Amino acid sequence: MTDTGILGGSDPPQTPPAHEGAPAPHGPLGTPLRGSGARPRRTPWRAVFFGLAGVGIVGALAWALLGSRVFVVRSVQVTGTHRVSVSAVKAAADVPTGTPLLRVDTGAVERRVEAIRDVASATVSKSWPDGLVIAVRERIPVFAVRMSHGYDLMDPTGVIVTWAAARPAGMPEYVTSLPGNTLRGNADLTASASVLSSLPGWLSRSVAQVWALEPGQVTVRLSDNVTIVWGSDDRNQQKSQELRILMKQAPAKYYDVSADGTVVTK
Repeated sequence: MTDTGILGGSDPPQTPPAHEGAPAPHGPLGTPLRGSGARPRRTPWRAVFFGLAGVGIVGALAWALLGSRVFVVRSVQVTGTHRVSVSAVKAAADVPTGTPLLRVDTGAVERRVEAIRDVASATVSKSWPDGLVIAVRERIPVFAVRMSHGYDLMDPTGVIVTWAAARPAGMPEYVTSLPGNTLRGNADLTASASVLSSLPGWLSRSVAQVWALEPGQVTVRLSDNVTIVWGSDDRNQQKSQELRILMKQAPAKYYDVSADGTVVTK
């Protein structure tokens, strides 16, 4: 008889199955065994290499934009000037040749150019790789204000653009008791300019005088002595349309379109 008790057995002991998530077996030096499925560790020098490469690229770009002679101002182009000289605009802009284009503060340049009296606004843009473009919008006089000797010609904001011995043909006189040099930003003059710009072309060319005897209450007189009481500068387009119809259908010497929905003629 063969003894099959606890001192002997016919089958060898079984190795328990490996559990999922258990650490992969390692070799004698702690390195993963081939075929274990573990990923090799990244060597530190690769991270250092890519870090230094990134710093180098950023440094090269910074040098190209700020330190090299490639992206620097070599030309300044000025557009939109008629009365203001190009040299005066460039002098006010104050951007020396050779200035790195990235360092040019376009907003600051615009403010310096707009300090010129005859410049209403300026727009500055960079023209890569080496140019600067300054687009100027000059002030355009729309009113003549009578002075003791001649006329101050003013833009819609009351800025004196120039002086003339006689009122230019086609430019209406703004009637006021105030000195011309005090009209900058004047609300009545601004409202009058708004009314003038809303008139149809054929009518605006025949305007002889504009005034505002009361704050914001504009009156227009044409060269044939037709008077138009406009009132405030709201509903300009509606008033202009009403006036156009009335002047063609019911010619008169006096029109009052100041009240909403009511037109008076005489």
